[in-house]
Amino acid sequence: MDTANGEIPSVLVVDDEEGIREGSERILKRMGCRVLTASNGELGTDMISREPVGLVLLDLKMPGMDGMEVLQWIRDHHPQILVIVITGFATVETAIEAMKQGAYDFISKPFEPDQLRIVVARALEKLRLTREAEKLAWERAMTLADLGREKSRTRTIIESLPNGVVVTNAEGQVVLTNPAFLAELNHPPERPAGGMIHEYVTDEGFCKLVMDISQGCHIDFEDIQPYEFSISENRYLMAHAKPVLGERNECLGAVVNLTNVTTWKVLERLKSEFVAQVTHELRSPLATIHEQLALVLKDVMEQAPQKDRHLISRAQEKTRGLISTIGDLLDLSRIESGNVGKEMKPVRIETLLNAIVDFLGTRAQTKGQTLTLETPPDRLPELTADPKALESIFGNLIANAINYTPEGGRIEVRVEATGSGIRVSVKDSGFGIEAKYLDKIFESFYRVKTEKTRFITGTGLGLPIVKGLLDSLGGKIFVESEPNQGSTFTVLLPLKQTACEPVTV
Repeated sequence: MDTANGEIPSVLVVDDEEGIREGSERILKRMGCRVLTASNGELGTDMISREPVGLVLLDLKMPGMDGMEVLQWIRDHHPQILVIVITGFATVETAIEAMKQGAYDFISKPFEPDQLRIVVARALEKLRLTREAEKLAWERAMTLADLGREKSRTRTIIESLPNGVVVTNAEGQVVLTNPAFLAELNHPPERPAGGMIHEYVTDEGFCKLVMDISQGCHIDFEDIQPYEFSISENRYLMAHAKPVLGERNECLGAVVNLTNVTTWKVLERLKSEFVAQVTHELRSPLATIHEQLALVLKDVMEQAPQKDRHLISRAQEKTRGLISTIGDLLDLSRIESGNVGKEMKPVRIETLLNAIVDFLGTRAQTKGQTLTLETPPDRLPELTADPKALESIFGNLIANAINYTPEGGRIEVRVEATGSGIRVSVKDSGFGIEAKYLDKIFESFYRVKTEKTRFITGTGLGLPIVKGLLDSLGGKIFVESEPNQGSTFTVLLPLKQTACEPVTV
């Protein structure tokens, strides 16, 4: 029986009461069903074995083979058949037990024709949806090569998409492309599928990503990052790739969506240039104002009233904050433009950290804090890194620890060698961060403000700068924190830092 294809549904009524069988038959025939009847369980099972049946109305209380035995037989031999049990008021508990054993629904005697129609219509709709789901599952099982050859609505939709689409099989062979993909890669529109992916795209990183996905290296969608590459000097594409999975979760290939991001790249460059220009123009006059305020404050310290001295001090503090913000914006601009991590030199990390701790130690002492550096007894291996980038990374982390630790607190900096590089941790006994904020603290201008921290000045750029610098150097940063218990920021650095060699934990 196939209700999805328009065939007449077959319904079997198994009941020892002739009136129930005849009444049900009349109602079901008016619903367009083909109706079979049986007066007992043995006849019912025999009829099911000989006739195609999709739905069974089954009385639970019958002599000989009762309804529960028939239900079990159907579940064992024809599990696709839906069963609606018929029960009297005294056997509702039995009906519930029957549903636990696999019955689809139940109806109590005596029932009105409308009640029977509703229950049967619901079951027939269930059968129709099941058949449609089976049909869709069969269609999904078609091979990707069939999809590439099929002139169907799906292909028409793919061909009309504004973004480029390419599909590969498990060997990395292209089985489907759309016109937008061919146009983005400067191929003629009539070029057929069938070649390997590297024959269509020359970028090695892109081809490696597609091959890895096609061969099942990335079954988890979440670990696949977008890939950006350039096909000419002023033309950039962004690739979003996912594996195509089969019914048993096996990888059948990869599907890649290509977006032209040239305009976005131009806007980003203009934005960075604008920020760099504006901040550069502001830095000098602000520095001059700051110095003049310092001179004024020095001259009037003795004679001026306390109120005036406070106003000048406040103005000096604000200009210092603006100068700090400008410095942070310039750092971000350099990171976004890729002008960091290029001056690679041999670096002794313990020497660099010792200088930073000595420099910031005075600030910690003014708050009555203890700032210590712990290094291993053996000499650490030498890093090949950009020392200015490292100074900015650890200067920001240690300064943050001082700012967000109350007076009398403790900041511990620890450095040690790992199997693949250097690990540096900055641990404080400060205010801590709630777990819900930990995934946001590396966003630009984001600051966690609580009752204890809202008076601490800052730009919200320190941690984004740290993250940007580490990304450019191939490093990693992790944070552990609990409110009122302090925070620990851990940085992992490879011995030889490059943008394409991420640190392995």
